[in-house]
Amino acid sequence: MLSGLKPTGHATLGNLLGALRFWAEDQHDADALFPIVDLHALTVDVDPDALRSLTLELTMVLMAVGLDPDVCTLFVQSHVPQHPRLTWLLECTASFGELRRMTQFKDKSAKGGEGEARAGLLTYPVLMAADILLYDVDRVPVGDDQRQHLELTRDLAMRFNHRYGDTFVVPEASIPKVGARIMDLQDPTGKMGKSHDSPQGTVYVLDDPKDIERKIKRAVTDTGGDVRYDVQAKPGVSNLLTILGAVTGTPVEDLAASYTQYGPLKADTAEAVVAYLRPVQDRYAALAADPAYVHTVLDKGAAKAEGMAADTYARAAAAMGLLPR
Repeated sequence: MLSGLKPTGHATLGNLLGALRFWAEDQHDADALFPIVDLHALTVDVDPDALRSLTLELTMVLMAVGLDPDVCTLFVQSHVPQHPRLTWLLECTASFGELRRMTQFKDKSAKGGEGEARAGLLTYPVLMAADILLYDVDRVPVGDDQRQHLELTRDLAMRFNHRYGDTFVVPEASIPKVGARIMDLQDPTGKMGKSHDSPQGTVYVLDDPKDIERKIKRAVTDTGGDVRYDVQAKPGVSNLLTILGAVTGTPVEDLAASYTQYGPLKADTAEAVVAYLRPVQDRYAALAADPAYVHTVLDKGAAKAEGMAADTYARAAAAMGLLPR
């Protein structure tokens, strides 16, 4: 399996409860690769210093939440040169029309107009296809927002195989393990995201405990004083119950029955989240104090990934007629 994380923001409580904690389980069930997909971050304007810093930070967060570099392959995408090299071969297999029809390209380019959109925004689904096809991945866990991109990956693999001979494994989609869907504390109708658009509504994995407590206690609630789990009628309270349930392992319905006021629910949620994140933050601090070790892990991961990717790229290059060195 392969799952990547883009270093365009700090990891959030939503990332952890919705996905990252399950990656730590998945690494024991399959030959698992977890790239920090820094090349994907370049499709929009990004500060170079921030990109470098966030790449290291997210690497350490993944290790702190339980990814074991002795079990899985943890690496930075740009450290494996076969990613952009295979992307070019696949770009010469894809058509302009199918890339232009990608929903995310249409949505993102509509905001500033196609004249302002970077070419990488158009072609990054092909880079995503290369990320997958390089490692002979047969099953890819994808959510609904990435399903179209996986279909493109399958189409490109089958088209390439038809034109040039059997080269790529054609991956199948698999349903990812999905945890709690955590919403923004200030806008509980929207998902908690990594961007800085709502800093007071977002709990970051590395937030100071006092900031976590303040954000949760100031969370938007709903009209009426009753506590019940009803996402449509009471999204704010339901979000707090979801968070508390996820970090304590308690069903939300049982939690709702335990409260009659918002104040105690917020206080208990804040305390539970701080306790849940404490060991993660402690492990992160230990890693941050030993940057040489972190770089060694990434070097080891890149070497392992490149060993796998080089074989696949060589097959593809030879199939297309490129002269071997």
